[in-house]
Amino acid sequence: MYQRSVLNNKLRVLTSTMVHTQSVSIVICVGAGSRYESEELAGVSHFIEHLPFKGTASWPTARAVSEAIEGVGGIMNASTDREMTVFWVKVAKPHFKTAFAVLMDMVLHSRLDPEEVEKEREVIQEELRMTYDSPSYRVDLLIDEAMWPNQAMGRDVGGTLETVADIQQKDIHDYMKQQYNPSNTVVAVAGNVTHNEIVDMLTDSTRDWKPQESLNWERVSESNGSLVKIERRRSDQTHLCLGVPGLSMSSPDRYAFNLMNTILGDGMSSRLFLNLREEQGLAYDVHSSASSFRDTGALVVYCGVEPNKTNDAVKTIVQEFHRMHEEPSEQELTKAREYSKGTLLLRMEDTRAVASWLGGQELLQNNVSTPEEIVELLDAVQPSDIARVAKTVLSDDQMRLAVVGPRGGEKTLTGMLRF
Repeated sequence: MYQRSVLNNKLRVLTSTMVHTQSVSIVICVGAGSRYESEELAGVSHFIEHLPFKGTASWPTARAVSEAIEGVGGIMNASTDREMTVFWVKVAKPHFKTAFAVLMDMVLHSRLDPEEVEKEREVIQEELRMTYDSPSYRVDLLIDEAMWPNQAMGRDVGGTLETVADIQQKDIHDYMKQQYNPSNTVVAVAGNVTHNEIVDMLTDSTRDWKPQESLNWERVSESNGSLVKIERRRSDQTHLCLGVPGLSMSSPDRYAFNLMNTILGDGMSSRLFLNLREEQGLAYDVHSSASSFRDTGALVVYCGVEPNKTNDAVKTIVQEFHRMHEEPSEQELTKAREYSKGTLLLRMEDTRAVASWLGGQELLQNNVSTPEEIVELLDAVQPSDIARVAKTVLSDDQMRLAVVGPRGGEKTLTGMLRF
């Protein structure tokens, strides 16, 4: 599926040659995210993610950067999470060398013009205000705070209005110099290209890029906090998230964990959707999601309900957690397994998905599993594995609840998590 090389400067390069495609996708993964930040510098990784788009040495303005890609029909973007910042571009094959040059220039030679930095500071603060004003986004942040209080895993990746305001130009330069180094970076390329071609291009463009020691990421710690976090605001719906810490990327039970989530709340035939929406009519949108990180994970259920139905929704979700302690039927597990395999294999037809698959695994796990290997691991999961993992993960003492809306009593809701 792929080839891998490590350059002399410790930059890891992974490619997947997809001769049938008309596009080429380039993904740059950097070990920078909220888990690398001090509390005082919360949001600096996300701040830096914005800045390369403001201009580089060869493309000195935001307009020049965007036109270089959009002008040939390409797309580009970036994202920051707790453990990784990703820059990516997808273009038609004839334009991939220009796209490659733009993306590498963004990472290696961002101008970081002080005037542009100040403009982007205001843009980021508006982004944070937009998040705070949206109850469905806000409740997502609250559940993280409830599960991981007083630590990086529980903080907003974007930081706060106050921390973003306090980030200085020197902080940006120092953090970027330390984290944006080749030994902390992976470049992954997928499309109708050859591995040697990409290696030669990277060897030439990164010859002056020197490796150095990166910051350590903060591990999760035991911390006492509220079982229920409530933020009252006037709204027509109550938005709630019920979450539990999950399994890490290295856990051998991670595939059972993911299939358990699929059965519980991923899709219109999941248990939560059928119960809360189809049978009881409590919610329009209800779903669960599973995520895994280096040393922990999470399973979170979200739904939006009429305020006076909040208690009914929480009670039903907790009941569904308990139902997962029993082995699912072979039919239900087979459906979840085929759903997971199908979505995975369909993604692998897209060059951007393939490049992201390679880059993310290499950076975070120092290893890349092929889709075929994942399929084998999914096929090996048995009903007893689902029940065993559910009893461990979906337990009463692990549950945390976040609520944003006009209703909800903390004492009553706390009692529902412990019945």
